[in-house]
Amino acid sequence: MDPILLLHALILGVVEGLTEFLPISSTGHLILAGDLLGFNDDRAKLFEIVIQSGAILAVCWEYRVRIARVLLGLPRQREAQRFVLNLFIAFLPLALLGLAFGQAIKAHLFKPLPVALAFIIGGLVILWAEKRQHRIRVETVEELDVVDAFTLGLAQALALIPGTSRSGATIIGGLLLGLSRRAATEFSFFLAIPTLLVATAYQLYKERALLNADDIGMWLVGFVAAFASAFLCVRWLLRYIASHDFTLFAWYRIVFGLVVLATWQLNWVDWTGP
Repeated sequence: MDPILLLHALILGVVEGLTEFLPISSTGHLILAGDLLGFNDDRAKLFEIVIQSGAILAVCWEYRVRIARVLLGLPRQREAQRFVLNLFIAFLPLALLGLAFGQAIKAHLFKPLPVALAFIIGGLVILWAEKRQHRIRVETVEELDVVDAFTLGLAQALALIPGTSRSGATIIGGLLLGLSRRAATEFSFFLAIPTLLVATAYQLYKERALLNADDIGMWLVGFVAAFASAFLCVRWLLRYIASHDFTLFAWYRIVFGLVVLATWQLNWVDWTGP
């Protein structure tokens, strides 16, 4: 296996893990990092699909006790049934809109410059949301009802636009809806499990012709890197939001997007997209 390719796999795996659950867009970062590394062909797209599963596994491991309790209580516990129903309802908008418009969005928006603009706009939205008075009416994810779940699902669907951030849209949508920071963040984690699992399985099926045993080493490096970095990131974020808001991520998004636009305008980096 080419050591340069393995290095690219390691870098992109860490990028995926660190950005999947923060409100800064993993898809946007992978598009930009892949473009910068020159690793943005069909093989790279399949690789990005594979390493998502590493980030999913990190969340499943972090919440393994809670997930097991829900699954075991599903046949007879009303709370467990409502929790799963809420996840299903919240998952539907992104799934249906993705099937309807996914190809058109990928054809026109999966490029560095639209992503940079989405970074900046998303950052401004977070700043606006944080300046609003935050009245908490839902302290934990168990208190969500089906209307809350559907509204959060609509918010998550905004992540079809690359650079928006799936977790960011869900979390900020939750804050605007009256969820506590922890409830909004944890629901975005739990919602990521069915969302990313279905998306990964669907994309792997569609791109099965690109599966190649020679790429297993690259996939393993990326998978492990994504798992380890996502696991650390999830734990850090839960501690961080206990005493901080999301303003830091808003300014990061704005600065990052401006840097991409500036380097393109000055011809320092050829952000031409895949």
